[in-house]
Amino acid sequence: MPGEVKVSGKEVAKHNSRESCWIIVHDKVYDVTDFLDGMCSPVFYARNAEENLRASCKIILKYAGKDATQEYDPIHPPDAITTHLPREKHLGTVEPDTAEKIEVKITDLEKLRLERFSRRPPLSEVLNLHDFEAIAKLVMPEKAWAYYSSAADDEITNRENHAAYHRVWFRPRILVDVTKTATALGKLGHPDGELNLTRAAAKHGVIQMIPTLASCSFDELVDAAQPNQVQFLQLYVNKDREVTKRIVQHAEKRGIKGLFITVDAPQLGRREKSFIDPGLNWNDLDWFKSITNMPLILKGVQRWEDALKAYDLGLAGVVLSNHGGRQLDFARSGLEVLVEVVRKLGKRRGLKFPNEKFQLFVDGGVRRATDVIKAVALGATAVGIGRPFLYAFSGYGQEGVEHALQILKDEFEMNLRLIGATSIKDITRDMVDCSNLSSHVVAVPGDRLYNTNYESMQTARLKEIKAKL
Repeated sequence: MPGEVKVSGKEVAKHNSRESCWIIVHDKVYDVTDFLDGMCSPVFYARNAEENLRASCKIILKYAGKDATQEYDPIHPPDAITTHLPREKHLGTVEPDTAEKIEVKITDLEKLRLERFSRRPPLSEVLNLHDFEAIAKLVMPEKAWAYYSSAADDEITNRENHAAYHRVWFRPRILVDVTKTATALGKLGHPDGELNLTRAAAKHGVIQMIPTLASCSFDELVDAAQPNQVQFLQLYVNKDREVTKRIVQHAEKRGIKGLFITVDAPQLGRREKSFIDPGLNWNDLDWFKSITNMPLILKGVQRWEDALKAYDLGLAGVVLSNHGGRQLDFARSGLEVLVEVVRKLGKRRGLKFPNEKFQLFVDGGVRRATDVIKAVALGATAVGIGRPFLYAFSGYGQEGVEHALQILKDEFEMNLRLIGATSIKDITRDMVDCSNLSSHVVAVPGDRLYNTNYESMQTARLKEIKAKL
């Protein structure tokens, strides 16, 4: 482009230390020295205790003065650095073929992983969502698996999200004509990242929630959507309100149908860089109403009092969620909170659910269509499914996601018939018994498939002592 500043790779190479750190991403040169000063200081570590921050800083220093694109791409959307780094730190374009690149060597462990990947079973042998997880664990890069599967502290909540569904039992109707049954379900793992989800969701009529921290850019995912395909945006609120305003208004212009504001992550556990505003509060919702006409939904509500307040403030709904067990351990499952919210809002505001004016969504722990049916019976508008689809595209790409959706649809149709419902609208509260849902120590049948995939957390161990001989 005319007037664009050109920077030689030789000049970039001089800035290869913490005191002066430049990197190259997609042929653009950036000064990330201030980022290192702020995010990689011992004081910041002590306050945030985030292992990934320390790892991120080591990676940045590893690529100081060099081309970092290959390391950057799998874990960031293409526009992440341009969005969050001040314009004055964008130094220009590197002169062609002058930048120093780090040679990436394939380790013996990576060769073994690629061998396992080549031995994946055909999709016809993948019979349920648990199977996708089992395969993904074997074929994904170790760091990617750790990120997708991990949760907070002792991972009690992560497991409880799934176990809660086992404390709800069906009460099927009989002698119902169910001949016709209508069904509807409300780049670490793969180079195409969330694009696999966009394309598969379009084919199966499923709503996609676009995350703030996707590995693809927002516009890539919207551009890949089909005409009239419904997409939502999950938003982490940036401390810089102008950045947030720009993201929200751009999303509205691109046709996003709902804004899901994450409210359960003032700090992202021990996993992400903390650009998120820890001061977000109820008063900020008026500001959101002033900058967009999109329906506003609070994501991460964990008690009925907050759901009631969201309703009274005129919001469109809430997602009853504990962030997949990744935030506060010993948070209750969204399913348990759902029962509480339906009961309390019914008593205090006379609401009946599902309710088009104030919608209740639930996520966390869903692995079967029966889980979806139970949530709908208890008042949910729709259920969110996350990790299983990540595992599906990590092992099989877009075809894996489509196969996972087809599995759920087949399960859904079969189980609607078995409980005596001809469509999702016929699922009612009297079809389930949830009397033991809040009894966290009640015995339930063990889920062998889930437990086989779950990797128990390890205690600290002594280093192995090698024999002298």
